Amino acid sequence: MPRDMDGGEGGGRPQGRNVLGGTLATCSRMPLTGFYRDGCCNVGSDDVGVHAVCAEVTEEFLAFSKARGNDLSTPAPGFGFPGLVPGDRWCLCLARWIEAWQAGVAPRLVLAATHEMVLRHVPLETLRDHAVDA
Repeated sequence: MPRDMDGGEGGGRPQGRNVLGGTLATCSRMPLTGFYRDGCCNVGSDDVGVHAVCAEVTEEFLAFSKARGNDLSTPAPGFGFPGLVPGDRWCLCLARWIEAWQAGVAPRLVLAATHEMVLRHVPLETLRDHAVDA
């Protein structure tokens, strides 16, 4: 069970649109996620990693990401990062989710909280196949 099930909107930044065409919902406030640390998977020109995918992480995905040099499970208190545990929701980089999907270890997605720009790279049908809220 995710630590944060809030479906509302994030902080003071204008909300984007989700892959379903609605207002982008909050991905997680505990742990606080998003490139802009507003709880949402908003993207902008300064987000070179494109943190657009709201995923519910799994142990398998965390191990996969760590093996590729991005350890999301170890806390980094200096950066205010508690480390993720299975079930947490987190705004992932689009390229990492695609890489995990191709390797068969993609975590499930929260479509209402996944930014619409993901549709430029992944078909909605594929996203629905991996959704927790389809």
